Formats: sequence, C-alpha cells, structure tokens
Amino acid sequence: MCYAPVMRVWSLTAPGLEKLSLKEHTEPTPGPGEVLVRIKAASLNYRDLMIATGRYSRGAKYPLVPLSDGAGEIAAVGSGVTMWRAGDRVVTSFFSGWVDGPQTPEKASTALGGAVDGVLADAVVLPARGVVRTPEHMSDAEAATLPCAALTAWHALFEGVDPLRPGQTVLLEGTGGVSIFALQLAKLAGARVLITSSQDDKLRRGRELGADETINYKTEPEWQDRVREKTDGRGVDHVLEVGGKDTLGRALASLSFGGQLHLIGGVSGFSTELPLGPMAQTNARVRRIYVGSVSMFESMNRALSLHRVRPVIDRGFRFDEVCAALEYLQSASHFGKVVLTS
Repeated sequence: MCYAPVMRVWSLTAPGLEKLSLKEHTEPTPGPGEVLVRIKAASLNYRDLMIATGRYSRGAKYPLVPLSDGAGEIAAVGSGVTMWRAGDRVVTSFFSGWVDGPQTPEKASTALGGAVDGVLADAVVLPARGVVRTPEHMSDAEAATLPCAALTAWHALFEGVDPLRPGQTVLLEGTGGVSIFALQLAKLAGARVLITSSQDDKLRRGRELGADETINYKTEPEWQDRVREKTDGRGVDHVLEVGGKDTLGRALASLSFGGQLHLIGGVSGFSTELPLGPMAQTNARVRRIYVGSVSMFESMNRALSLHRVRPVIDRGFRFDEVCAALEYLQSASHFGKVVLTS
C-alpha cells in the first residue's frame, strides 16, 4: 500500500494569534508549470503581524496559510518545467504571479500569505516563475529574509525612473527589515544615510553598519529639524516611509527640493491627512512601493551576490514557535529580521 507524504501546515482561520493552529495535510503535487518547494526557513514581516491580528489594510482571505517569505529547495517539478530540477535552492517571490513589467491588480492578487496561501508549511506548490535562485553565499535562513523587506528597499532605491545616485542622501525610519536592508544597499551605491530609532543601542548598531548620521526620535521628536540641520538645510533626496500617520508629515518636511518619498508601510497606522504644504514647498515626488517583481528580485540578487551582502538577522525561532516569533516582532525589540527554521 502506498502512503502520501504528510506535512505540517500553519493555518490562520480568522484574525487573532489564538486562531493560528498547526495542522497536518497531505503533501501537494505540482501541476503543469509548477514546482514543489520544501521550505527550510521563513522570515517575518510587519505585514504578517497585521494580517494575523486583522489590521491589514488590503485585507486577507481566511483561512490562510501565513507568511510570504520562504527559502528551501525544489522537491519536484510539474510537466513542462525545464528551468528547475529537484535539489535546486530557491527563494519564494512575494508575488507568485508578478514576473516583470508594471504591477497590475491581477499581479497584486498573487501576494503570498495574504491574497493567497503563503509559505508557513513544510512544502508549498508555486508557479515555476514564482521562485528565484538562492544566492550561493547565503544560508536558507538568510535567503528567507529577501522576498519582502530586501526587495522593497531595492525597488524604492533602484527601480524608479530616477534611482538613487552616488552622493545622494537617504533617510531611513527605524531599524526594521526594510530600513536595515536599505542601509546596506544605499551604502553600496555610495549614498549618505541617516537613520532614526527610539533606542541608542540600535542607533549604535546602525552606525556599525555604515549609517553616517543617527537621530533618536524619542529625545528629538521634531526629528525633521535635525535632518535639515545634518544636511546643511538642504534636506534628503530619498525617504523610505514606513511609519505611516505618525511620520509622514515629518518625512515630507525632511525632503530636499524635488526629493522622493517612497511610501512603503504604516507601522503607526494608515489613516492620515496628506500634508500638502510640505509637498508643495519641496516639489516632492511620492511613490507607492509594494514590494517588487520576480525580475527585480533577480536583479537585486545579482547585486547581493556580487558584493556578498549578508542579511542582518536579529533572532531565530523554530517552525513550531511562530506565535512567539510574532509576539517578539510586535514588541519592536528587533534589529533587522526575525526568522523561522524547520
């Protein structure tokens, strides 16, 4: 008698960490154009916490297999797949259906761990073009940090019509995954980087990673004034805006004339009035960044591999400790990324 392999899957039946449970399912089989990926590591994003607690502005379908970011190896390929073979190390793309070109509502509807089931399972089936090759110098845990946070930072800095140039100045809010990846990438590009945090120890670690200027926003609540002081009154060329309603006005007031604000997240909430005064005064350009495509991911990985960039991992948890990992993320104690390993 033959038995189908059984795997572990985390399921979120409704908003609330108490609604997250570990189940056993039969391992899926890849269909035409698909691959089966054995997940070795996954990483958490603030989006995952918002989805788990029912605060995600885009909504999510329930029941849901959470998390968008995973890394592992190809276990099997479906018919017609020639670009992968069993044993290849791969990383999941945040959007399994956004390969290249501009984003569309249809491509956005393929976001893992929100619109469709994610990677918090022993194995997942994905489109063959919905995964990318793992950088050879990275472990699975390191590679699992790339799909959302790293690619968001890359998209903001390098994939627009006016990308970051050497000598420009970048302002980063906080020391979470997006900001720390942006710090590493901006320094590779020859930029000057300012970073904020409420904790002096995190600011010290930011300086160790290359930050040129640091600002404690608790002791300096009008931190936009300090930004202008540290840039001789000019302001910064790029702001990666992850804070939301509590930071947007100050971020706009920190921009140089013609500077770019890359609107990414809303840690403090999304409901706010758009400060038109600072926008008009600085001729600011505002871009919405919603992660990126597979082709962007591949471009980023070439740069990471060339410079052998290693992601900053704050802390690791086991696969069965996902609730503890989400609670740790909620505490905002982390510097860089929080990962899960099988």
